[in-house]
Amino acid sequence: MIIDFHTHTFPDALAPRAVGGLAVSGNMKNYSDGTISGLTASMGRSGVDLSVAAPVVTKPHQTEGINRAALEINKTAKDTGVMSLGGIHPDTENYRETLENLKRDGFAGIKLHPLFQGTAIDDIKYLRIIEKAAELNLTVLIHAGLDPTFPGVDLSGPDKLLNMLRAVPYEKIVLAHLGALGQWEEAEELFGRNVYIDTACALYPWRDREGNLTSGGYTPLDRESFTKIVRKHGVERVLFGSDSPWTDQKESMDLIKSSGLTETELTAVLGGNAKRLLGL
Repeated sequence: MIIDFHTHTFPDALAPRAVGGLAVSGNMKNYSDGTISGLTASMGRSGVDLSVAAPVVTKPHQTEGINRAALEINKTAKDTGVMSLGGIHPDTENYRETLENLKRDGFAGIKLHPLFQGTAIDDIKYLRIIEKAAELNLTVLIHAGLDPTFPGVDLSGPDKLLNMLRAVPYEKIVLAHLGALGQWEEAEELFGRNVYIDTACALYPWRDREGNLTSGGYTPLDRESFTKIVRKHGVERVLFGSDSPWTDQKESMDLIKSSGLTETELTAVLGGNAKRLLGL
């Protein structure tokens, strides 16, 4: 079973504007249209069995509507192969109730994105959300490291992530982008800790809107460095993630398959670990 633990989708009516706007602001090429149908078509081409959508709440008042839409995605997950995490903003006043409702409605976890949410990951507003999520046994997927849309902005770099992990040591945290997008040399102390990391964009050659190779504000890892980090962290705590629609799922998977990991390691990374984390 191949599980892509890090994807993004938008409602059909919103997708063209959302994906188009992000493509412009980050100068990023999108590989699908950001809809559920676009993602399922990508899954069909790549052989992904299950994709996990990660909604980002950019304003507190969006929380309820985004989670209603995410719940509808989960109602059709058996048919589409797409399930969704819940979303929450650090300024959500009723954060305890919001998380309790997500747990009640069967969500596996939540997504946090410090850069889009304008808050450092070691801020008390995030720490209390993560602490409550831990109490409810919800997985917490966190954007870690840099982001092409916010050049030079560091709200979830290695130092802040370490502060967060020391304050709230929770094993069901997932640090996206192999722990710290574009900051892997600085992230040495993160690797080997009892948290998960996903592979999104770590190996992927960033492309601009015209499809030309570009640094996008960071340089992807080479295969040797990627494999070294995976093994140092512990292959049992690494999850395949593509960040679709900003990468091609098949190409992302093929890069990992050619990274030098063994078949046993690939089986764990490409689905076994996520299956265990999600309780499937």
